Amino acid sequence: MARYRSLTAAFLAVAVAVASIARAGAPADPPRPPPLPKNERVGTWQATDGGVQVPLWPATVPLAKPDSGDRPEGTGNGTGLVGGRRWHWASYVTRPTMTLYRPKGTNSGTALLVLPGGGFEVVAMDLEGTEVCAWAVRQGMTCAVLKYRVPQVWPRVGGQQRRPDVLLGLEDAQRALGMLRERAAAYGIDPHRVGVIGFSAGAYLAANMSNTEERTYAPTDAADRPSPRPDFAVIAYTARMLDNTKGRNNLELRPWVTISPKAPPTLILHAMDDPTDDIRQPLAYALALNDAGVPVDLRVYARGGHAFGLRPTAAPVTTQWPGQVRQWLHDRGML
Repeated sequence: MARYRSLTAAFLAVAVAVASIARAGAPADPPRPPPLPKNERVGTWQATDGGVQVPLWPATVPLAKPDSGDRPEGTGNGTGLVGGRRWHWASYVTRPTMTLYRPKGTNSGTALLVLPGGGFEVVAMDLEGTEVCAWAVRQGMTCAVLKYRVPQVWPRVGGQQRRPDVLLGLEDAQRALGMLRERAAAYGIDPHRVGVIGFSAGAYLAANMSNTEERTYAPTDAADRPSPRPDFAVIAYTARMLDNTKGRNNLELRPWVTISPKAPPTLILHAMDDPTDDIRQPLAYALALNDAGVPVDLRVYARGGHAFGLRPTAAPVTTQWPGQVRQWLHDRGML
């Protein structure tokens, strides 16, 4: 993602080095995290505007660590402006959390789990997280922002990127959805009206969640009993779906992308001029869902670029997509 470039170069160099060692047949050392950028400091991300941050896992449960190991969590801000403002991230996350926001007026009973992007390097906590929840609660939804474990390098094999066998962010997302359903009565939500919205890397997680109920971690408690598949999914400028090795007009999915006819109704948002994730990414996913008989809606805008979040700019998508999502949810009986 262009706006995560300061961290991307360092992690890419690590990934290439690890892949080269693996191809040579030698055991690969764990990737080393990059040095702290100048616009980042050690510190734990804190919720704002009345959000209640809760741990995803009991403190006694050992968790696989991100590529940064035990490095203390950091917070920082992107150097590029979005809508005239900086955006802020959490990094080196070892103990993931879910931050809950409750509607102050009418409660629709619907819950929305927000999965921010960040290239699996950082988590864009405000631009694609808390700001989305501020909108969601105004629509009468309970909203939860996920701070998932990062960083996690996607290794390259034979020059091609591949998905890690165990994706830490997916484990955290499935756990969060289970918690929302298991605590539905306490949170005032309908356990059959719990959906996800994901952005970029978070959009990949939302798609992955939609097409499987299989967890890659051992159940811990009652929160791991409900289905981790969402009841609806909104996919914004998705990544890591398209097999781009087979020609410009190919619309085949990567080998690790599976499609289930049980996937929930899905709304996909994308800009034609996205410089990071080609328009063929959402097209390939939308066609695959449609072939499986899954209800899918696609909204494509000429301009908007990548990582626009919910901040108004001159691109129409930035002011129009929230209304599109609201209408889509209303049409599906969620609002």
